[in-house]
Amino acid sequence: MTGTARRTLLLGGCAALILAGCGSGSGGARRAGLRVEREDLIAIARALAGVEGEVAREVSATRSAWPAVANGLPAGARRVPRAPIASATRSAAAIRVPAPLGQREVLGLTGPASGVAGLFRGFVTLSGRGWQMIGGALDAIERGSAADADFARANVALYIDSVYDAHFGLAQIGKRLEKAYAELGGPAAFGAALTQAEINRLADAYSEANDRLHPHPGVKLGS
Repeated sequence: MTGTARRTLLLGGCAALILAGCGSGSGGARRAGLRVEREDLIAIARALAGVEGEVAREVSATRSAWPAVANGLPAGARRVPRAPIASATRSAAAIRVPAPLGQREVLGLTGPASGVAGLFRGFVTLSGRGWQMIGGALDAIERGSAADADFARANVALYIDSVYDAHFGLAQIGKRLEKAYAELGGPAAFGAALTQAEINRLADAYSEANDRLHPHPGVKLGS
Protein backbone atom coordinates (compact mmCIF):
# COMPACT_ATOMS: atom_id res chain seq x y z
CA MET A 1 0.00 0.00 0.00
CA THR A 2 1.43 3.38 -0.95
CA GLY A 3 1.91 6.21 1.54
CA THR A 4 -0.82 8.15 -0.17
CA ALA A 5 -3.28 5.28 0.18
CA ARG A 6 -2.44 4.84 3.87
CA ARG A 7 -2.98 8.54 4.52
CA THR A 8 -6.32 8.41 2.67
CA LEU A 9 -7.51 5.48 4.81
CA LEU A 10 -6.32 7.17 7.99
CA LEU A 11 -8.10 10.43 7.18
CA GLY A 12 -11.25 8.58 6.22
CA GLY A 13 -11.23 6.68 9.50
CA CYS A 14 -10.75 9.88 11.50
CA ALA A 15 -13.60 11.54 9.67
CA ALA A 16 -15.88 8.58 10.43
CA LEU A 17 -14.98 8.76 14.12
CA ILE A 18 -15.65 12.50 14.22
CA LEU A 19 -19.01 12.09 12.53
CA ALA A 20 -19.94 9.26 14.89
CA GLY A 21 -19.01 11.43 17.85
CA CYS A 22 -21.08 14.32 16.58
CA GLY A 23 -24.06 12.05 16.06
CA SER A 24 -23.75 10.66 19.55
CA GLY A 25 -23.53 14.16 21.03
CA SER A 26 -26.56 15.32 19.07
CA GLY A 27 -28.58 12.33 20.27
CA GLY A 28 -27.55 12.98 23.86
CA ALA A 29 -28.55 16.63 23.60
CA ARG A 30 -31.92 15.64 22.17
CA ARG A 31 -32.54 13.16 24.99
CA ALA A 32 -31.61 15.81 27.54
CA GLY A 33 -33.92 18.29 25.83
CA LEU A 34 -36.81 15.83 25.89
CA ARG A 35 -36.21 15.16 29.57
CA VAL A 36 -36.48 18.88 30.35
CA GLU A 37 -39.61 19.23 28.20
CA ARG A 38 -41.22 16.33 30.03
CA GLU A 39 -40.31 17.79 33.41
CA ASP A 40 -41.86 21.10 32.36
CA LEU A 41 -45.05 19.39 31.23
CA ILE A 42 -45.28 17.50 34.53
CA ALA A 43 -44.90 20.78 36.44
CA ILE A 44 -47.59 22.46 34.34
CA ALA A 45 -49.98 19.53 34.78
CA ARG A 46 -49.49 19.64 38.56
CA ALA A 47 -50.10 23.39 38.61
CA LEU A 48 -53.28 23.08 36.55
CA ALA A 49 -54.56 20.34 38.86
CA GLY A 50 -53.83 22.57 41.85
CA VAL A 51 -56.00 25.45 40.62
CA GLU A 52 -58.74 23.34 39.09
CA GLY A 53 -61.23 24.21 41.83
CA GLU A 54 -60.60 27.95 41.57
CA VAL A 55 -60.98 27.84 37.80
CA ALA A 56 -64.21 25.87 38.08
CA ARG A 57 -65.64 28.47 40.47
CA GLU A 58 -64.70 31.27 38.07
CA VAL A 59 -66.27 29.47 35.14
CA SER A 60 -69.47 28.86 37.10
CA ALA A 61 -69.67 32.51 38.14
CA THR A 62 -68.94 33.71 34.63
CA ARG A 63 -71.60 31.49 33.12
CA SER A 64 -74.13 32.93 35.56
CA ALA A 65 -73.21 36.50 34.63
CA TRP A 66 -72.65 35.97 30.91
CA PRO A 67 -76.28 36.20 29.69
CA ALA A 68 -76.53 39.72 31.17
CA VAL A 69 -73.68 41.06 29.03
CA ALA A 70 -73.21 38.74 26.04
CA ASN A 71 -75.27 40.96 23.76
CA GLY A 72 -74.01 44.24 25.18
CA LEU A 73 -75.52 46.52 27.76
CA PRO A 74 -79.18 47.46 27.44
CA ALA A 75 -80.23 51.07 27.09
CA GLY A 76 -81.20 51.08 30.74
CA ALA A 77 -77.99 49.80 32.31
CA ARG A 78 -79.59 49.83 35.75
CA ARG A 79 -81.51 46.75 34.63
CA VAL A 80 -78.25 44.76 34.42
CA PRO A 81 -78.03 42.46 37.46
CA ARG A 82 -74.88 43.50 39.29
CA ALA A 83 -74.55 40.63 41.78
CA PRO A 84 -73.57 37.98 39.17
CA ILE A 85 -71.06 40.37 37.61
CA ALA A 86 -69.55 41.16 40.99
CA SER A 87 -69.31 37.44 41.73
CA ALA A 88 -67.57 36.75 38.42
CA THR A 89 -65.16 39.62 39.04
CA ARG A 90 -64.25 38.30 42.49
CA SER A 91 -63.85 34.74 41.25
CA ALA A 92 -61.56 35.80 38.42
CA ALA A 93 -59.43 37.90 40.76
CA ALA A 94 -59.15 35.03 43.26
CA ILE A 95 -57.43 32.59 40.91
CA ARG A 96 -53.88 31.93 42.07
CA VAL A 97 -51.13 31.70 39.50
CA PRO A 98 -48.83 28.86 40.69
CA ALA A 99 -45.07 29.26 40.32
CA PRO A 100 -44.66 27.28 37.06
CA LEU A 101 -47.27 29.53 35.47
CA GLY A 102 -45.93 32.82 36.77
CA GLN A 103 -44.85 35.56 34.40
CA ARG A 104 -41.13 34.98 34.91
CA GLU A 105 -41.32 31.20 35.09
CA VAL A 106 -43.24 30.91 31.81
CA LEU A 107 -40.30 32.47 29.97
CA GLY A 108 -38.12 29.56 31.05
CA LEU A 109 -40.48 26.77 30.02
CA THR A 110 -39.50 24.54 27.11
CA GLY A 111 -41.43 22.58 24.52
CA PRO A 112 -45.22 22.33 24.44
CA ALA A 113 -45.55 23.20 28.14
CA SER A 114 -44.82 26.82 27.18
CA GLY A 115 -47.90 27.04 24.96
CA VAL A 116 -50.15 25.44 27.55
CA ALA A 117 -48.92 27.87 30.21
CA GLY A 118 -49.53 30.78 27.85
CA LEU A 119 -53.16 29.77 27.42
CA PHE A 120 -53.67 29.69 31.19
CA ARG A 121 -52.02 33.06 31.75
CA GLY A 122 -54.12 34.53 28.95
CA PHE A 123 -57.27 33.23 30.60
CA VAL A 124 -56.41 34.69 34.01
CA THR A 125 -55.42 38.08 32.57
CA LEU A 126 -58.27 38.50 30.08
CA SER A 127 -61.05 37.28 32.33
CA GLY A 128 -59.92 39.26 35.37
CA ARG A 129 -59.42 42.45 33.42
CA GLY A 130 -62.54 41.96 31.31
CA TRP A 131 -64.93 41.60 34.26
CA GLN A 132 -63.28 44.48 36.09
CA MET A 133 -63.75 46.76 33.10
CA ILE A 134 -67.35 45.63 32.53
CA GLY A 135 -68.12 46.60 36.13
CA GLY A 136 -66.38 49.94 35.59
CA ALA A 137 -68.40 50.56 32.43
CA LEU A 138 -71.64 49.95 34.33
CA ASP A 139 -70.54 52.37 37.05
CA ALA A 140 -69.76 55.01 34.43
CA ILE A 141 -73.14 54.57 32.76
CA GLU A 142 -75.05 54.69 36.03
CA ARG A 143 -73.17 57.44 37.85
CA GLY A 144 -70.76 59.14 35.45
CA SER A 145 -71.16 62.08 33.12
CA ALA A 146 -72.87 61.74 29.77
CA ALA A 147 -69.45 61.65 28.09
CA ASP A 148 -68.27 58.91 30.45
CA ALA A 149 -71.38 56.89 29.78
CA ASP A 150 -71.03 57.23 26.02
CA PHE A 151 -67.38 56.16 26.17
CA ALA A 152 -68.18 53.17 28.36
CA ARG A 153 -71.02 52.01 26.15
CA ALA A 154 -68.93 52.42 22.99
CA ASN A 155 -66.05 50.35 24.37
CA VAL A 156 -67.74 47.71 26.49
CA ALA A 157 -67.62 45.27 23.55
CA LEU A 158 -63.85 45.06 24.06
CA TYR A 159 -64.30 43.95 27.64
CA ILE A 160 -67.02 41.47 26.76
CA ASP A 161 -64.82 40.00 24.03
CA SER A 162 -61.98 39.70 26.55
CA VAL A 163 -64.07 37.50 28.81
CA TYR A 164 -65.19 35.36 25.88
CA ASP A 165 -61.64 35.00 24.52
CA ALA A 166 -60.34 34.10 27.98
CA HIS A 167 -62.68 31.13 28.21
CA PHE A 168 -62.13 30.12 24.60
CA GLY A 169 -58.40 29.81 25.39
CA LEU A 170 -59.11 28.01 28.65
CA ALA A 171 -61.19 25.46 26.75
CA GLN A 172 -58.20 24.60 24.50
CA ILE A 173 -55.87 23.66 27.35
CA GLY A 174 -57.09 20.07 27.65
CA LYS A 175 -56.54 19.29 23.98
CA ARG A 176 -53.10 20.89 24.04
CA LEU A 177 -52.15 18.83 27.11
CA GLU A 178 -53.22 15.59 25.44
CA LYS A 179 -51.28 16.43 22.29
CA ALA A 180 -48.16 17.43 24.23
CA TYR A 181 -48.28 14.28 26.34
CA ALA A 182 -48.45 12.08 23.24
CA GLU A 183 -45.71 14.01 21.42
CA LEU A 184 -43.34 13.64 24.38
CA GLY A 185 -43.72 9.88 24.59
CA GLY A 186 -46.98 9.23 26.42
CA PRO A 187 -47.28 6.73 29.29
CA ALA A 188 -44.14 4.84 28.29
CA ALA A 189 -42.00 7.96 28.69
CA PHE A 190 -43.70 9.55 31.72
CA GLY A 191 -44.54 6.45 33.75
CA ALA A 192 -45.97 7.15 37.19
CA ALA A 193 -44.74 10.77 37.11
CA LEU A 194 -47.69 11.71 34.90
CA THR A 195 -50.19 9.04 33.95
CA GLN A 196 -52.64 8.87 31.09
CA ALA A 197 -55.47 8.90 33.62
CA GLU A 198 -54.24 12.23 35.04
CA ILE A 199 -54.01 13.71 31.56
CA ASN A 200 -57.51 12.48 30.71
CA ARG A 201 -58.93 14.04 33.86
CA LEU A 202 -57.28 17.40 33.16
CA ALA A 203 -58.42 17.25 29.54
CA ASP A 204 -62.01 16.88 30.76
CA ALA A 205 -61.64 19.71 33.28
CA TYR A 206 -60.09 22.13 30.78
CA SER A 207 -62.39 21.40 27.86
CA GLU A 208 -64.83 23.15 25.59
CA ALA A 209 -67.71 21.32 27.24
CA ASN A 210 -66.70 22.69 30.64
CA ASP A 211 -65.30 26.12 29.88
CA ARG A 212 -66.47 27.69 26.63
CA LEU A 213 -69.14 30.38 26.84
CA HIS A 214 -72.40 30.44 24.92
CA PRO A 215 -73.66 32.38 23.11
CA HIS A 216 -70.90 34.10 21.17
CA PRO A 217 -70.76 37.85 21.95
CA GLY A 218 -73.47 39.68 20.03
CA VAL A 219 -72.14 43.22 20.36
CA LYS A 220 -69.60 45.11 18.26
CA LEU A 221 -67.20 47.87 19.19
CA GLY A 222 -68.87 51.28 19.06
CA SER A 223 -72.42 49.91 19.09
